[in-house]
Amino acid sequence: MRTWGPLTAVCLGTFMLLLDVTIVIVALPDMARALDASLSDLQWVVDGYALALAALLLGAGATADILGRRRVHVAGTVLFATASLLCGLAHGPDALVAARALQGVGAAAMLATTLPLLGSVYQGRQRSAALGVWGAVSGAAAAVGPVVGGLLAEGPGWRWIFYVNLPVSVVAVWLTLKAVPESRGPRGMRVDWAGTVTFAAFAGGTAYAVVRAGTDGWTAPATLASFALAALALACFVPAERRAAHPLLDLSLLRRPAFVGVMVGALAFNGVAFGVTPYLSIWMQTLLGMSPVRGGLTLLPMTVAAMVTAVVVGKRLHGVPARLTVGGGLLLIAAGCFCQAVLDAGSDRTALVPGFVLVGVGTGFVAPTVAGAALAAVEPARAGMAGGAVNTVRQLGYALGVAVFGTVVTSEMSGTLPQDASHTLAGGGAGALRGSFPEDVLRSAFASGLDAALVAAGCAGVVAALLVLVLVRPPRAAAAGVTAAAGPAPREASGDPAGGGAAARP
Repeated sequence: MRTWGPLTAVCLGTFMLLLDVTIVIVALPDMARALDASLSDLQWVVDGYALALAALLLGAGATADILGRRRVHVAGTVLFATASLLCGLAHGPDALVAARALQGVGAAAMLATTLPLLGSVYQGRQRSAALGVWGAVSGAAAAVGPVVGGLLAEGPGWRWIFYVNLPVSVVAVWLTLKAVPESRGPRGMRVDWAGTVTFAAFAGGTAYAVVRAGTDGWTAPATLASFALAALALACFVPAERRAAHPLLDLSLLRRPAFVGVMVGALAFNGVAFGVTPYLSIWMQTLLGMSPVRGGLTLLPMTVAAMVTAVVVGKRLHGVPARLTVGGGLLLIAAGCFCQAVLDAGSDRTALVPGFVLVGVGTGFVAPTVAGAALAAVEPARAGMAGGAVNTVRQLGYALGVAVFGTVVTSEMSGTLPQDASHTLAGGGAGALRGSFPEDVLRSAFASGLDAALVAAGCAGVVAALLVLVLVRPPRAAAAGVTAAAGPAPREASGDPAGGGAAARP
């Protein structure tokens, strides 16, 4: 129990919270039908979780250092389980979105404490072995998420993708209380409440504005007001961080080109690699007639390629600068997006496979090394802040990617279909439109929307890759540190949305 108990407890929680990032993707069409949900509702089912996780991750870590990491981890697991029950019981899209956001709050408390808890229990070789197992579990969560989601949605129903968390949570809480010792950070720490609140407002306001833009247009009053509020929150966040005794993010780090480059790469990575995936799942199920299980299996080439590549990168490319693995990986992901942008009215799922493999290979290069690049860009005393920042921007990138590319999909569809019909189609309502539009028109419109979003994602990936290659150039004196950080350090941070074994997870 002393050896395996803490690791098992932490891995159970990690598996659940990462599974819930991807498990909902293949169930979105069923949710839309059962709850009469719109496209924006479905976007918030995905984004509500990711945004809450991203916005509160740094604050949750600081809170855990003060109150106790085990205590916060257990409280987060209980909240996550409660929110999962509420998700399963939801009878309307608003209730489901609210419950998903609550899930994200619990997940932030869980994810922020996983690595500190493992670090407090294991030392030396045991720590390396524990982090390796934890990374593998993280990757497994990403791999099985779409398949498990498809099996549950096709079997007992989509609500069970949330109910399944309940027994696992009970075991995780019991094992954590029994096997994991309490630990805290240095004395005198304070939670940066002002930074936490203003950053959450900035992230949420930006995502809300993008989603509203897809419905009302970029110049609509609601859209502009949301962008204005997000800008105001950002303007408040900056002075709050400058005055805070223990800021969430030391803004002086933004004067370091290498750190900025890594953050840009991490932000783009999750958005570019996974931001279009929910719409591809909706297309496969509602227009190609695939079952949720087959839709989930279609995503496996990407996940398998990512995991295999991540293992090879971890073993063979220790001496390669992170700027090359991260920048090169983003270029491969961009190439995969471009390869998928060949859809038309007659396309089927096989058209996606080459692009999925390329995205997976690129993900296998980026995920194991981006955290190490962030740690190498700062001194050791700020490693926790850098790792937390990488985790945060990856989740934020995923949430913004889903919102932005959804807007691109519907905007392109509007050239063929009325705006209302475009949103209905992208939201999984193809069945309701078949009496008004020919099947060929619907398939052509959705394919054109997906092509536009994939091209936009590819272009974003290319730009981010070039920025990484230009900015991430550590001083020669730090070269040895970069090499070291690109090895075992990323495994320690691999559970961020999106590290070592967790390669194919958003």
